[in-house]
Amino acid sequence: MDYLSEIEGKQAHDPMFLEKMKESSSSSSSSCLCVPGPVIVGAGPSGLATAACLKEKGVPSVILERSNCIASLWQLKTYDRLRLHLPKQFCELPLMGFPTGFPTYPSKQQFVDYLEAYARKFDIKPRFNETVSQAEYDPTLGFWRVTSVGVKGKEMEYVCRWLVVATGENAEAMMPEMEGMGEFSGDIRHTSLYKSGEEFRGKRVLVVGCGNSGMEVCLDLCNHNARPSLVVRDTVHVLPQEMLGTSTFGLSMWLLRWFPLRLVDRFLLIVSWLMLGDTARFGLARPHLGPLQLKNLSGKTPVLDVGTLAKIKSGDIKVRPSIKSLKRHAVEFVNGTTENFDAIILATGYKSNVPSWLKEKVMFSEKDGYPRRPFPNGWKGEYGLYAVGFTKRGLLGTSMDAIRIAEDIQRCWKEEAKHRLAFTNSLLHQSSSL
Repeated sequence: MDYLSEIEGKQAHDPMFLEKMKESSSSSSSSCLCVPGPVIVGAGPSGLATAACLKEKGVPSVILERSNCIASLWQLKTYDRLRLHLPKQFCELPLMGFPTGFPTYPSKQQFVDYLEAYARKFDIKPRFNETVSQAEYDPTLGFWRVTSVGVKGKEMEYVCRWLVVATGENAEAMMPEMEGMGEFSGDIRHTSLYKSGEEFRGKRVLVVGCGNSGMEVCLDLCNHNARPSLVVRDTVHVLPQEMLGTSTFGLSMWLLRWFPLRLVDRFLLIVSWLMLGDTARFGLARPHLGPLQLKNLSGKTPVLDVGTLAKIKSGDIKVRPSIKSLKRHAVEFVNGTTENFDAIILATGYKSNVPSWLKEKVMFSEKDGYPRRPFPNGWKGEYGLYAVGFTKRGLLGTSMDAIRIAEDIQRCWKEEAKHRLAFTNSLLHQSSSL
């Protein structure tokens, strides 16, 4: 299918279209490229999976990536000891599994190697160092107009029939505001800038946030002979990574095939209590809702313990309440206590950045940058707009989205090809009868 021909056809028969294109080219110094298939924004696992599924169905695509590599979050913004929290069979992208020699929980580098091999296999070549500054549907054209900015400030405009948002749930680090942040003399950094506890050896470090990242950073600090404390601001479910000789996640998925969610939650909590004890005794009170029910309702993921809880029990990691304010060398907590620290690590998560560049208010919420419709219905919007990787269900949700999107675009691709063929045949018939 040749969308350049379609646009040329519109130019020839639609004066308004022609004026629109003239106005655009005269008011902007950007180059323009007409893309025959979808433009995918983001070259992480979500973008790669969608491009591979499309290619398998014969639909070309263009991926725009603001960084200089694929999976930039994994390559540039994760700590060294990171491993997949779920077994590899739940983290595979469509059409290609992990190498058989990989362990159950692949390391960060192994996962990056897998993604690079995935891109090579499907000949996926993103356009790197292109930051999408704006994407907007143009009703006059009937196409999406996507503007990107390169490293030297050069603008490029892509005109496409379909737009796939694959920037994901972790596009920007969330930095909380705390009283006295400017006064604190020590190092304050987000986990996206944390690599290893080696540089904090012997130091008193406060980790803010008790999700999987916060727990693992504390463990890493312990292993490098730092003295970490963990701020626990809310209730949290801590589950063993494995139960009864299998992964907790895999066991949960199997049990849900046979039993209702609340019964599975009760089972998980009983086994966790037997294996880990009463976590509330150590400052880790559990929510009233079960781990799976809470995940479904809020997207909050339970912590899968990889050894941190034992360090908390032994006293190597101290649990602290919420922060009231920061001072020059110390932190004051809401319970009135004050303690000295050399550094603060913010394990406060990430957020979507979609509202900053996508000029669309129907599919995506301006508040949090997520699709308004909950999983599994948030992957498709209007006018050829799609979302992949916003399911709060990790790589499993990403794969489900990518497969659905490729199938839907392929259907549109085939239908429009039929219409174009019928139109061409009609013209040929008319010319031959003259």
